[in-house]
Amino acid sequence: MNKPLRRIAIFCGVLILALLVRTNYLQYVRADELNKRDENRRVRIERYAHERGNIIVDGNPVTGSVETKGSDFKYKRVWKDGPMWAPVTGYSSQAFDASQLESLEDGILTGNDDQLFFDRTLSMFTGDKKQGGNVVTTLNGAAQKAAFKKLNGKKGAVAALDPQTGAILALVSTPSYDPSVFAGNSDKDSKARQKLLKDKDKPMLNRALRETYPPGSTFKVVTAAAALENGLYTDIDAKTKSPLPWRLPLSTQDLDNEGTIPCENASLREALRWSCNTVFGKISDDLGNQKMIDQADKFGFNEEIFTPVRADASVYPKDNRPQNAMAGIGQASNRATPLQMAMVAAAIANDGKLMQPYMVAERQAPNLDAIYTHEKEQFSQPLSGENAQKLQQMMETVVETGTGRNAQIDGVTVGGKTGTAQHGLNNSEKPYAWFISYAKTDSGSPVAVAVVVEDGQANRDDISGGGLAAPIAKAVMEAVIDSKK
Repeated sequence: MNKPLRRIAIFCGVLILALLVRTNYLQYVRADELNKRDENRRVRIERYAHERGNIIVDGNPVTGSVETKGSDFKYKRVWKDGPMWAPVTGYSSQAFDASQLESLEDGILTGNDDQLFFDRTLSMFTGDKKQGGNVVTTLNGAAQKAAFKKLNGKKGAVAALDPQTGAILALVSTPSYDPSVFAGNSDKDSKARQKLLKDKDKPMLNRALRETYPPGSTFKVVTAAAALENGLYTDIDAKTKSPLPWRLPLSTQDLDNEGTIPCENASLREALRWSCNTVFGKISDDLGNQKMIDQADKFGFNEEIFTPVRADASVYPKDNRPQNAMAGIGQASNRATPLQMAMVAAAIANDGKLMQPYMVAERQAPNLDAIYTHEKEQFSQPLSGENAQKLQQMMETVVETGTGRNAQIDGVTVGGKTGTAQHGLNNSEKPYAWFISYAKTDSGSPVAVAVVVEDGQANRDDISGGGLAAPIAKAVMEAVIDSKK
């Protein structure tokens, strides 16, 4: 071969090599980046070209798909009882992507997940249309409905767990929204979403997972656990060293109790029954800030919880002595999500073992074969079995003869704790009503619940955990128990 031809051949070879490198770079190295670009409508058109898989509760779908008119996106998402299920599923929108389970499980629901590679390959040969898989939740439909109905549109939230497994049985946040109203990509969908975002009541805020509240007196069960675990007190019926009045450390201010309840040197059982601020404030001070932080951490405070949907971190703060005493009764900078307080009740009900909360029980291929099944796992051991049983006795006294009598269920042992949490500058805002509880049957404890109610319409003097929140918890517990009969 003469020299000019050889140069041309080398040049053409270099061009071919460069083309191959460029093609592989685009198809493999930058594939994900290019697929996600807004300008690439081909990927989005394909995503909505077939019906989305469903999110399942009690064996039935709470979601669906319908054809979109006047759009190159063929199918869009719809919900059955959207406002009730939105706190669980999140939304899926042609224009605004997805959130919560709809986002985290998008690969399964669209059929694009690697776990469904075999199904996709098989459909290429059989000619079957592409289908999404299903996500089977742990939710109990009756419990979810009871919580949603009882909240009755008030600002608030409910989280319910199976203490023995960590399965989430109910997750309600109100006021809520219907994700169907902006599932498409029209101007109407955009306006509907903007209206929700501008709503002062924040219906798209998941209060069960993403709002942290002062837990008020419900936190006293954590303080009691710290007292027992650290050996400050061992006998729940023995007198504590709790004078009345009791002055906040490094302060000129006494810590008040509600009315004239019998709190002077009250036993742990009586102090929880009557919700004595002085007893639990002093316990927190006696133990010190670090031991209180350590105990709270064992229950899950100070870290985000993944269910797999993320829950904001509840906070037991590093603070000075007077603030630590106030945090020990659920005030000051102490903040908790409803899920977190349900975890506290669940750990106590489960003899000290806290199970990892989860809401996806199974993922299914389009042919309904299980491709993933959840295995329960322990989150932590916040307290010993012996001390958990002591706390159970204390919480059951609260419901039998104390502030939680509105949660009593005939033929069922119920343990609980009320809370009325102050907030706002100088406690100027109306308080939050809290109740945490568990139900116990012959086969163990099937449910633990946390309820918080922000009732801005109620009379300030009428707001209490026992009055507003306990009946909601009772309805949820009854729903779970009845569903197991």
